[in-house]
Amino acid sequence: MGNSQSPSSHGDPRFASSSRAFSHTELEALKSLHASLAAQSQSNGPYVSPSVFKNYFGLRGPLGDRMFDLVTQQRKDQKLTFEDLVIAKGIYEKGTKDEIEEFIHQLLDVSGDGIVGRSDLECVLVAMLDNIFNMDNSEHGSSAHHETVNIFLNAAKFAKHDEGHAEESLSFEDFRTWCTLLPSVRKFLGSLLIPPNQGRPGSQVPRLLHLENIDPNMILLKKVYAWHIGGILPQHDLEEWKLLYHSSVNGLSFSTFLGNVSKDKGPTVLIIKDKKGYVYGAYASQPWERHGDFYGDLKSFLFQLYPTASIFRPTGANTNLQWCAVNFSSASIPNGIGFGGKVNHFGLFLSATLDQGHTFSCTTFGSPCLSKTNQIYPEVIECWGVVTKVADEEKHDGRKGSVLERFKEDRHMLNMVGRANASE
Repeated sequence: MGNSQSPSSHGDPRFASSSRAFSHTELEALKSLHASLAAQSQSNGPYVSPSVFKNYFGLRGPLGDRMFDLVTQQRKDQKLTFEDLVIAKGIYEKGTKDEIEEFIHQLLDVSGDGIVGRSDLECVLVAMLDNIFNMDNSEHGSSAHHETVNIFLNAAKFAKHDEGHAEESLSFEDFRTWCTLLPSVRKFLGSLLIPPNQGRPGSQVPRLLHLENIDPNMILLKKVYAWHIGGILPQHDLEEWKLLYHSSVNGLSFSTFLGNVSKDKGPTVLIIKDKKGYVYGAYASQPWERHGDFYGDLKSFLFQLYPTASIFRPTGANTNLQWCAVNFSSASIPNGIGFGGKVNHFGLFLSATLDQGHTFSCTTFGSPCLSKTNQIYPEVIECWGVVTKVADEEKHDGRKGSVLERFKEDRHMLNMVGRANASE
């Protein structure tokens, strides 16, 4: 975006190009919005002031300042024109994937020095968490989520060397990789020109339900972790999650675990904190049922929560997605639950004793070892049930979708990642 544009120019080719991305109705709505905001700005002309802009879109601090700067094409005149709004929304919301992500990458440069350094990213993450969790208005305060900010920063690779800058920066390609690992962050940063009261994508946090007699301090699944995991899930899976099993409450019993997590037949979120202090887990899209081989679908994924936050989706390299073996006597069918990889070399595996397991890098999810070491010894195990409106409706209608239809859905997902088998 240039920095020498006049405040208003219908001759700007970018305005003409961006206008074509909107319907007549959408353009009229934008025109009405701009006129309303300009009136609130009490400016001497059809301009929106920074304060009114930031208040309407719920953007505060350096992130709001940087967004206003980009939307006004970095003119520094403190005047947002109707043309500016159309051009910005045309790129940010209607542009190609490359255009949108280039805009977001520029947005992260809150200091405006031409690079995205660790301090820039930290500033954006603080603003984002304040916006979603209202931490600056709570008893915790912004400084309290320093640890949370770090788990997201730890997923970023600052490896670009820029002349004249001592700080290593985040290149555009490394930024895109970071977004892949943190879909919640990408979703939120891609929706900042949607007013918060209109249900801004990337802001929804599932309600976490558990029995009142459980000490909240025992719970591994913090709200920010749930938000992170939910970034890859559809809207109807972000309503309520209820605690089905907690090792400190229910004991290390595989039968109790399976009995508790199998009641609702819906998706589940498994979380493990091991004795090294690492926290990680998996989203199981299919019910936990006894099998002698891998099963599941491409909606399952692995994740890390601490000390690094990342999500690893299926690559389509194979269908070794979910594992649940109970009371088998063969060494080739290890009893326990697992995800990805291969037998005895899973992406994540928890033995039926629940006191040990392992995690290896695997091509199923493109994931690394999730802990400090391959062998893991759990300290706490939790499993949460995902309560969905769709599931509640289907309880009355029976399970919808034939096996063939579900296969076709998986097939479509495989095609999306470009790994589908060519044979039919």
